[in-house]
Amino acid sequence: MRRAAILERMSEQDFRTFEEFWPFYVKEHQKKTTRILHFIGTTSAMACVAGGLLTKRRWLLAVAPVVGYGPAWISHFFVEGNMPATFKHPLWSLRADLVMWSKMVRFQMADEVERVLREDREHAEAEREAAARAHDGSAPAGSPSEVVN
Repeated sequence: MRRAAILERMSEQDFRTFEEFWPFYVKEHQKKTTRILHFIGTTSAMACVAGGLLTKRRWLLAVAPVVGYGPAWISHFFVEGNMPATFKHPLWSLRADLVMWSKMVRFQMADEVERVLREDREHAEAEREAAARAHDGSAPAGSPSEVVN
């Protein structure tokens, strides 16, 4: 997918809550390699922040964003083939990254990806069926147009 198309798709997303954002974030992290690189980056960034605070070495605080975002952005551009959500939704992306990190530590993220993708497929199928019914002029079973007086 071209980068312009990716940016356009991201700008179309208008999330009002984190709960609305989360499925989008999960779909943008479908590949295991992407999630692993995020995990490495997040863990490294947390270690830099902790080390910087504990040892008062400011340079560790300065490099934390680089070691955190570097692997993540590489994974989006070269593995996942999409644009990092950080560009459009930086705070929700940070929160989602920490949620994903937590789920990975507990070995739950692969199941979460499957759940979100399954729900997305089910939603798309329901929309296709509704569109087909509307196009055919048929109504769902039990609808008022099928009830005979």
